[in-house]
Amino acid sequence: MPDELDALAGQLTECLAGLGSALIAFSGGVDSSLVAALAARALGEQALAVTAVSPALASGELDGARSVARAVGVRHELISTAELERDDYRRNDRFRCYYCKSELYERLAALARRRGFAAVLSGANADDMGDWRPGLRAAAEHGVRHPLLEASVGKDQVRALAQHLGVPSANKPASPCLASRLPYGTPVSADVLSQVDRAELSLKQRGYRELRVRHFGDLGRVQLGAADLPLAADPDEHAAVLACVRAAGYRRAEIDEQPLRSGSLNLDITPVSRAG
Repeated sequence: MPDELDALAGQLTECLAGLGSALIAFSGGVDSSLVAALAARALGEQALAVTAVSPALASGELDGARSVARAVGVRHELISTAELERDDYRRNDRFRCYYCKSELYERLAALARRRGFAAVLSGANADDMGDWRPGLRAAAEHGVRHPLLEASVGKDQVRALAQHLGVPSANKPASPCLASRLPYGTPVSADVLSQVDRAELSLKQRGYRELRVRHFGDLGRVQLGAADLPLAADPDEHAAVLACVRAAGYRRAEIDEQPLRSGSLNLDITPVSRAG
């Protein structure tokens, strides 16, 4: 296995080196962290990781991204995005991620042009083709490259390679933007995103690592990873979890009996191709 991972790392590094320079859309999650780590190896100072800051970014994610960037030795900068100023995004139909990524990639592409970077990279991997990912359409429209996807590297390989290379976020649970907690058709606002963030932050402070608080109007529904569900079954802990959610502003709170499944609000939507 180590030899296979070394070979894969070499293949990806060689591909990235051929670009000459690259700007990486960098959330600090395992996928973009792996791309950033490989780009730093391949391109040195000609690699720049860029994190977008907006109300949809969960508390703690920015600090995590900064920590990973330092650890893998990649230059790191921040930009602000204004997806909430877009009516299409706020409407929150099933193409919400397309409008969000359009905002992001427009800004990154403009930055790349100003600074002379040859390519904009994302952390999309091969498994993303099996989910509803309209953001890939936005990426195609802006010429964004996906090194992991192009090399047919799936999530398990991403985590294994990140672990092999010592990337700190190798085992980090997925943490999509806060807007993903809202069912399609529920308008996105800064206030709602802040409410979701407060509820999730309170639960993280209780030690829960993999979770979502799904927003259903005055109801906050907690989804926990399979490993944490037994803990929340304890009556006292169950009550404490619900209290955290109510303290964030929800009138009603409940814990889903089923373990968290990332992307569960997309289950009735057909997967999208890169071209959209």
